[in-house]
Amino acid sequence: MALAFGKDLSARPTSIPGLTVFSLPVHGDNRGWFKENWQRSKMVELGLPDFHPVQNNISFNEKAGTTRGIHAEPWDKFVSVASGKIFGAWVDLREGDSFGAVYTQELDASEAIFVPRGVGNSFQTLADNTAYVYLVNDHWSASAQSEYTFLNLADETVNIAWPIPLDQAELSDKDRAHPRLAAVVAMPPKRTLVLGANGQLGTALRRSLDGRRNVDFAGRDQIDLESGTGLDQVEWSRYSTVINAAAYTAVDAAETAEGRAAAWQVNVTATSRLAELAAEHQLTLVQVSSDYVFDGVRPSHDEDEPVSPLGVYGQTKAAGDAVVRSLPRHYIVRTSWVIGEGNNFVRTMARLAAKGVSPSVVDDQRGRLTFAATLADGIVHLLDTKAAFGTYNLTNDGDVESWADIARRVFTHCGRAAADVSGVSTAEYFAGRSGAPRPLNSALTLDKIKATGFRPASAAVLLDEYLQSENAGADA
Repeated sequence: MALAFGKDLSARPTSIPGLTVFSLPVHGDNRGWFKENWQRSKMVELGLPDFHPVQNNISFNEKAGTTRGIHAEPWDKFVSVASGKIFGAWVDLREGDSFGAVYTQELDASEAIFVPRGVGNSFQTLADNTAYVYLVNDHWSASAQSEYTFLNLADETVNIAWPIPLDQAELSDKDRAHPRLAAVVAMPPKRTLVLGANGQLGTALRRSLDGRRNVDFAGRDQIDLESGTGLDQVEWSRYSTVINAAAYTAVDAAETAEGRAAAWQVNVTATSRLAELAAEHQLTLVQVSSDYVFDGVRPSHDEDEPVSPLGVYGQTKAAGDAVVRSLPRHYIVRTSWVIGEGNNFVRTMARLAAKGVSPSVVDDQRGRLTFAATLADGIVHLLDTKAAFGTYNLTNDGDVESWADIARRVFTHCGRAAADVSGVSTAEYFAGRSGAPRPLNSALTLDKIKATGFRPASAAVLLDEYLQSENAGADA
């Protein structure tokens, strides 16, 4: 077969989203020819997903007219021809608007095609002794085969114009028996797993992700990062994304011998194992970080500031972040002063106000509140918009305040005088008792998250709404 020599490597999209054809440079002389069949860096630069193949398969077909497919598999494939020629047919069998879309093309040794997970793949040989080669990014297993989706080669809806009529072609009995399009169960997208699903952020993520069928939530009873149980029992090939909303956050207890061990286990050791799994299975890992990775010397902290944690909790969060940062697909979402379901600072101040207590609250620690709903919505935004991977600060917006400022506004809302809250320094507050060192300035810059199109609401506005909803709940 005559091949076109001297072409440049190029890529072109097709009518099926993600299905991409690559024209391969072939170099030949009187001895034969040579080509780079798959070249990661060059092809990624042209738009090929960095899909990390783990297995290379060859299908040898002795006779022209051999026809195989249509099989949609739960992994990506990079298909090429080593010898001979094929007529390829691809049908989108994924859930979504493009379900049933068809693309056909003849391929010889000078072209290849990237086939995304869930796109049905089939071919018919147009020459004897055709060798069909494909790289895949997951290992075949019997359990994986249960996730295949099939379409009948003769389906009238997609109406593929096979060059050699199917009644004259070589087909397997299984391929003849596959269902028509109307009976095909579309392949769902890979799933998202939320760890720490019953905590403040996990509860908010349940609401932000409500109605999405491809999300699983795991609480501590299912995956316990402190004991290290559960991670290795997950069928990770089913997932594309993990949101780690689980963490050891007992800042003061982390300074004790028992708490230090637990903090390192959850925030570093378990996070490291999660990162290993993410690397192995090409997952996107969302890791929630903290203002405690900084010493609070600067008046505000951007994403590029070197970490400088003061206490054990901050040290473990910084160490966990460093591990996650090594992954090609990661979001480190750094936040501060989280307010959500369960016990929190605002509820504590409201209770004290109701009881007639006049508390002393630190006035030299400054930052912004982060309502768990905002944090959850921001994480979902990063994933939905496919924002550039990396580290993002995410708190609510507005003025930087002290804990005492916030307590006074809670008291005012509850009908008490702002003056009923007295301000004290951190040193005075912890005099005579043990406590972890805290950053005095926790304000995180928000320019980077805003540049993605996410606009965090004002902390002051959400505080008023939160207190009103708390009052409504108390009156109900």
